[in-house]
Order: sequence, then C-alpha cells, then structure tokens
Amino acid sequence: MTTIAKGYAALGPTSALQPFTFERRAPREDDVAISIKYCGVCHSDIHQARDEWGGAAFPMVPGHEIAGVVTAVGANVSKFKVGDHVGVGCFVDSCTTCKTRNVDLEQYMPGLIQTYNGLEADGKTATQGGYSDSIVVKEGYVLSIPDNLPLDAAAPLLCAGITLYSPLNHWKAGPGKQVAILGMGGLGHMGVKIAHAMGAEVTVLSQTLSKREDGLRLGADHYYATNDAETFSKLAGTFDLIICTVGASIDWNQYINLLKVDGSMVIVGIPDGAVPPISAFGLVGARRSLSGSMIGSIKETQEMLDFCGKHNIVSDIEIIRIQDINEAFERVVKSDVRYRFVIDMASLAE
Repeated sequence: MTTIAKGYAALGPTSALQPFTFERRAPREDDVAISIKYCGVCHSDIHQARDEWGGAAFPMVPGHEIAGVVTAVGANVSKFKVGDHVGVGCFVDSCTTCKTRNVDLEQYMPGLIQTYNGLEADGKTATQGGYSDSIVVKEGYVLSIPDNLPLDAAAPLLCAGITLYSPLNHWKAGPGKQVAILGMGGLGHMGVKIAHAMGAEVTVLSQTLSKREDGLRLGADHYYATNDAETFSKLAGTFDLIICTVGASIDWNQYINLLKVDGSMVIVGIPDGAVPPISAFGLVGARRSLSGSMIGSIKETQEMLDFCGKHNIVSDIEIIRIQDINEAFERVVKSDVRYRFVIDMASLAE
C-alpha cells in the first residue's frame, strides 16, 4: 500500500516552494523506507526548481542531501534494519543491464535516475526528493551514515561531501601535494576539510579575505584573495591540483597558470554563464590538464562517509524550518550562508 508523504514543492519555474502532498510507494522486497530527519539545501536544487538548466518537470520536490532513520525494510534487504541512520544522495537507481555499466563510475553511466526531477525505472512515475518527511529507496542506493556523525551536519555530505571527495581522491590529494580549493562556500569548505584530512597542504583561493579565519580554522594552511592581482604572480606554478567550486563565470586561464607541470584543474561548480575561451598555451606549456568531476558512485560515496566518520568531518550548517525555504533559496543565491542550509523536517508538522 502506498503512503502519503508531506513535503514542499515547486509547482512551476517561477513559483515559490509550497506545501505539497504526494504518494510514496510501499516498500518492495529490495526497498528501504526512510523517515527523513534532515535535508541539505544544494544550489542545484535552486537551478532545477527554477528550470535554469532546462528539462525541469513539475510539481518538483527538491532535495538530494537526505539523512534519516530506517522505518521498514523489504524481505530481501540485508544491509539495513529498522533504526539505522542512513542517507540518500543524488540518485536512487541506475541501469543494471547496460554494456557500459561500471559500478565504480555509475554516476557517469547511462540510465542514472535522479533522486528528484527524474522518472523511476517504470519510466512514468516522477521521483521526488528530500524536502519531505519520507522516502522509499532500493537498498543498493541507500548509504550508511556512521553513528558518530550527527544526522543534521552529515546530510550535506551526500552531495557537497562526495562532490569534493571524489576528485580529491581520484587526483590523489595527500601528503606532499599542494592543493588549492577555489571558492569558500558550501562545496569549498568541504574541500578544505577533506583535503586537510587527506594530508595535503591546502590553500584557499577566495575573492576576498572575509572568510580567512574560517578557512584556517577548517584546515587550510594558506588563504589568498583573488581580487588581489599579486596573488596570481606570487602563486604561479604552485599547485598540483586546483578544485574549482565556483558557480560563477570566471577566467579559468588565470588559475590554470597557477598549476605546476602536470598539474590539474578540476571543475565541480557549474558556471551560470559562458566562461572566457581557454588558451591552449596555458595547458600545453606545462602539460597541464583541465577536467571535470561529478558526485561519486554509491561505492565511493560510502567510502567518503566512512572517511568522514573516521576523521569526524561534517558540514558547517545553519538549521532552518521548511517554512523558511524560499528565504533560504535567496540567501544561497547571495552566498549568505556559512556554509550549508539544512532543513529540519520535524518542522513539517508545525
């Protein structure tokens, strides 16, 4: 029997989010039912709810940084039991029969089903996300949150955490490596924490020095303002790896020139407009690379959560009520949050 879920939804690209009820399926044999306790607010929620990336389907319940407690499991579920602390990230299913399927890289494979603004495997039922009180997800797409991590501050790990962990892990950030985190926001502050825990020497590159104290507190060894032209001359040829978390259109060429020979710049923030053309000379002159990275597989996301559990890493958060979500959206756009909003879903009952 299906259940009625309560949440907040965008009914169209220009509408404010508002109360919304909808059906969740009853748990199947391989499903886990979850009571959502907290959900992080990601800037991509805003892009999709406002159809800024195109392809939006309404009504839309956003949210893919979900932390909650298991309330029921299907007969074939073996990994989870009632009462477990669990998370759900950016996707809830994927193709299991494609020739190109690779569980280590499933976020890049065809057939990925988004947690919201997508269609379930039946091709007709809309997926709805974590700005709600409950969700039902296949066991293979549910993640275990370490018991020592508080659910509220752990919620952003399901997107912001893995978005930074994956490239830092892939490009082997660690002892002896000079790593720069470009942007000190919801993504960037997670990059500082994780790169520091991996043992890298960490530099924050931020527009101003206004968040310098925070950056050093979170684990940065150095902090530079990019509105100071001397930064680019002083740091030329310094970094093995730069992770760009900035969602605005900036000149990537300036930052490519900060890389060492064989250094890599990895884009994880999606610019809201076109960026200036990339000069080939900045790349070929030092065998540098410009790459991109997107979230992580379920396997890697669990690895990230275990890593964060070991090192006691969570997001710096501001808890809000669901009734304040529209104000929170505006504050995210203005970068007026340190560093991630998290919705307390108990507020749905108010």
